[in-house]
Amino acid sequence: MSSYKNIAILCSGGDVSGMNAALKRFVEYSKKQGMTPFFVKNGYEGLIDNNIQVAKYSDVAGILSKGGTIIRTSRSKRFLEEKYREKALNNLRSLDISYVVVMGGDGSFKGMQKISEQCEDICFCGIPSTIDNDIFGTEYCLGVDTSLNIIKSSIDSIRDTASSFERAFVIETMGRNCGYLALVSALTSGAEMCLIPEIPYSLHKYEENFKKQMREGRKYFISVVSEALDCTNDLALWYKEDIGMDAHIMVLGHTQRGGNPTVHDRMMAFSFVSNAIDTLLSGEKSSVICYNNSEFKSKNVSEVSFKTFEIPEDLMLWGREYGEYV
Repeated sequence: MSSYKNIAILCSGGDVSGMNAALKRFVEYSKKQGMTPFFVKNGYEGLIDNNIQVAKYSDVAGILSKGGTIIRTSRSKRFLEEKYREKALNNLRSLDISYVVVMGGDGSFKGMQKISEQCEDICFCGIPSTIDNDIFGTEYCLGVDTSLNIIKSSIDSIRDTASSFERAFVIETMGRNCGYLALVSALTSGAEMCLIPEIPYSLHKYEENFKKQMREGRKYFISVVSEALDCTNDLALWYKEDIGMDAHIMVLGHTQRGGNPTVHDRMMAFSFVSNAIDTLLSGEKSSVICYNNSEFKSKNVSEVSFKTFEIPEDLMLWGREYGEYV
């Protein structure tokens, strides 16, 4: 058991299902290690405004099945400025907080790297938490499995109605600049088209293929499109003018972020938090917990932030069957 120290946790950027499970584990495991856990409300904004409170068992009772985050989150423009990061550090020092866990994505870790470079007395550890699954250095980010299951259920339901009519559906997924969500969702739902920024595509090839399928009796199509391409409306128009089929647009939007977290995300939340606290207690000053090849390992934040994630090659090979080789 460690010596008695204070530890805080915050959520930054977009929320994901599994954050509440992580908060519950954070309180339980911190206390087990002899530390006093603190919640930072409203992310980096709360860190600046000293919205920091001691976390109790009663705070996390019954939250495991809830999506989102009970301590709320934010995107802080003020945190980009050194003077506000210094204010945040002073707030932590006033409460004798030596360790901070940050749940967030790429932008959150860039902020974490900046604030850690301003101090020597406080250690930071990040937990990849974004449905985009676009963090360099880790195969998995908290919340992705729940999001994929929500998308799967949506596409399965849309296919039911699409097959009852002669029409196409263009389904837009989130993912920011990364096509991971769209690609995995297309593969696992049996979509006929998948468009993502990582893979070139030819609508002319799709046109030839789709018209051939229609001559053979095909009555409907499902297309999954990454929001990064900003082509959803154009694709619906292409269906009408080039394919000769009515197309409906379904933007899944923020439904992909919420919902009851899956068993996998609950277990991943427990493991991410436990490893984050262990890493902080080992003395690492600024790290991110990464999951690769079924193992959790810490990496210096400089190995993760300001770098570009690439979709695994095995998924890319399957994805190219949609794009280059239609």
